[in-house]
Amino acid sequence: MRPSWDKYFMEIAHLVKTRSTCIRRQVGAVVVKDKRILSTGYNGAPTNCKHCSEVGCLRAELNVPSGERHELCRALHAEQNAIAQAAQHGISMKDATIYVTNQPCSLCAKLIINAGLSQIIYEGEYPDTLSSQLLSEAGITLIQLNE
Repeated sequence: MRPSWDKYFMEIAHLVKTRSTCIRRQVGAVVVKDKRILSTGYNGAPTNCKHCSEVGCLRAELNVPSGERHELCRALHAEQNAIAQAAQHGISMKDATIYVTNQPCSLCAKLIINAGLSQIIYEGEYPDTLSSQLLSEAGITLIQLNE
């Protein structure tokens, strides 16, 4: 059976997350506009830096709960990498949709807002209520996909 566009792009996000080098959670993101993929991203260390799978995870060592103390993580989130990739290639995110395998955190929500994306479609929950508040205040549509 042919998948809906939302299911199609979310399946691609799940494939993208297989490149993640995060020890705790693998996340994939796909930015789409007019049914065309603009960029993709997965969570992992910055370019030319060692991956968490190589050096370990400070947040795990310190038993930091999910959704807290993002500054201790050496990795970028999938959404951050997708937006950075587009910026490197001069691609505007204005009015695009981002498909993410997990709900964005507040750091990513702020970046999504300022990058001009208009909609987020996600699957898994993420424990960050500030994210939802900021996105609502900014008028960004947040949809949990349950197909």
